[in-house]
Amino acid sequence: MAGAWAEQGEDVTLITLNRDDVPAYPLHPSIRLRQLKVRGGAAKNIFHGIVRQLRSVYALRRAIRESEAGMIVSFMDIPNILTILAASGLAVPTVITEHIHPAHYDIGWAWHTLRRIVYRRAAMLVCVSQPLLEWFQSRIKVRGAVIANPVILPASASRAAPLSPAKNGRVIVGMGRLVEQKGFDLLLEAFSRVAQERPDWKLKILGEGPLQRQLCAQANQLNIASRVEFAGAVADPFPVLQQADLFVFSSRFEGFGNALCEAMACGLPVISFDCPSGPSEIVRPGVDGVLVAAGDVAALTESIGRLMDDFELRHRLGGRALEVASRFGKQRIMELWRQVFADLLHRQAGRKS
Repeated sequence: MAGAWAEQGEDVTLITLNRDDVPAYPLHPSIRLRQLKVRGGAAKNIFHGIVRQLRSVYALRRAIRESEAGMIVSFMDIPNILTILAASGLAVPTVITEHIHPAHYDIGWAWHTLRRIVYRRAAMLVCVSQPLLEWFQSRIKVRGAVIANPVILPASASRAAPLSPAKNGRVIVGMGRLVEQKGFDLLLEAFSRVAQERPDWKLKILGEGPLQRQLCAQANQLNIASRVEFAGAVADPFPVLQQADLFVFSSRFEGFGNALCEAMACGLPVISFDCPSGPSEIVRPGVDGVLVAAGDVAALTESIGRLMDDFELRHRLGGRALEVASRFGKQRIMELWRQVFADLLHRQAGRKS
């Protein structure tokens, strides 16, 4: 998004807070990167934690002033809080964004309380899905908008050829951090129930995280270890997605579902839990994918088996899944951001006059 604004000729400063923050994507050459390195590691005690947060706010406020910003956009919960405090009194509209459902993600009572207090002072709260925005606006009086994450793929990421019925060996892909949220334990259970009768299929999981050893042990217990590959973190997952036959999104909760969109944009048929929130706004059931009740392993098992056995269905769903690249394409999403900025700047001009 920063690159898209820079391409439009906007003056963009990207500010990061954590000591170990390294840009995961190449930055547009005109973007100014400010790495404050004011956060990271556990606080020694409450007093130390408070002092460190105050230092973060001071450093962020100074960086915002030096950037001469006309608009501030902050991402994620705790940085949102710090940014609102840092921008207080600067007369610069501050847009905050939320990407994960707070009902399923605890940031601690202190941060939760601060969030309820300071979010009211934001010019706009942008959420990646409608249920997420509704959750916040039922608890906090704040202007809001829904803007999904853009689907931005490299030019080589489109499927070069349609799914082939003659292919030897079939691959199901799951992708995400190996944490409880992503539900890979549920995916392993579902795959184990259909794997024995379909020996030409295997499961490949892209990602790393603290549950890797536990998930490997589960695969052993389910007698599917030889059929499951834990591929680790993959810098470019698109070649893997392009060669796969089916994608399963097993999250217990989400904010949106970037991995789901990326798989669909590669022409993959998808099965997803209808978890809160995001998948129901991405997948059109029976058109470009399958939605099953959140956490329902039996329903997930049935859907995986059905798509394993039906090439024509996979082919049809995958063909329509490609449309996600236009439904959530960069041009459309950035236009929604442009409208938010225009509205806020118009309101600010009205107040000054």
